[in-house]
Amino acid sequence: MQYNVLGRTGLNVSRLSFGASALGGVYGPVNESDAIKAVHTALDLGINYFDVAPAYGGTVSETVLGKALRGIPRDRYYLSTKVGKYTKPGGYGEDTLDYSRERIRASLEESSQRLGTDYFDIIHIHDIEYQDRKHAEAALHEGYLSVLELKKEGRVGAVSFGIYPMDLWKRIFSSLDPDAALVHNHYCLNDTRILELIPLAQSKKIGLINASPFACGLLTDHGAPAWHPADVQTRVIFQSAAQYCRRQGTPIAQLALQFATQNPEISTTLFSAADPELVRQNIGWHEQSFNDELLSEVRKMLQPVKNKQWSY
Repeated sequence: MQYNVLGRTGLNVSRLSFGASALGGVYGPVNESDAIKAVHTALDLGINYFDVAPAYGGTVSETVLGKALRGIPRDRYYLSTKVGKYTKPGGYGEDTLDYSRERIRASLEESSQRLGTDYFDIIHIHDIEYQDRKHAEAALHEGYLSVLELKKEGRVGAVSFGIYPMDLWKRIFSSLDPDAALVHNHYCLNDTRILELIPLAQSKKIGLINASPFACGLLTDHGAPAWHPADVQTRVIFQSAAQYCRRQGTPIAQLALQFATQNPEISTTLFSAADPELVRQNIGWHEQSFNDELLSEVRKMLQPVKNKQWSY
């Protein structure tokens, strides 16, 4: 496993890192024992950065990750969670957004209890664009100042956002001063808009974290879950690309992960898995070079959905 410094955070993060959303059943039913083994496998194979959120599975992801990390020396891994978005247990999309100082501080305490730590290497302000952006200004002002306050108190090592829309990213990069940025669905086979952020990120030493190399499941053989906003016609385009990859002897997920993790200007790429064999598989794929000819053909097939904006 290779390691990169994550911008001004100084964290020497593994090139491939572990997103814990799958531990909460976001992509399907999870066996808790397997999920815990998946975390341990990631650690054993060199992954040292784990990201989670109270919204994933309605706190289930944090709870399972906390069980997996129990007894692991804290200096073996970096840990981030998120604040501001809270999902009803058992119900995807039933979200409460609250970026007030009081709720953020309470959220940090709750996450600390579930994860068994009183210190987070990074805190991401989560999904401020949801619910038609009616909470975005509160997140960019009170929410941001509240997390900066926690950093000054030593509870948090670095301040970040975890969002999707490019216009909000450009506003954040130009008007605020985050230490890192968790950018999802913008550096994968069908969307490379993170490249627009790299020059400013480098000038301000903002550490870039690339998330969703599989485009929330679109770049896999089984496709995206039902909650994904892609319509039927769009899903067919991705399915055709996946079938083409299979005929060439390479799963589209393999090509997607290899493409997403090879840009030297991006410090780390998060993937999510709740099965130890999938963790081994993804790390193995990451360490292999990809087929340039196959990559070129698949990206041509995905041209109709290139940089398509999703309504998450």
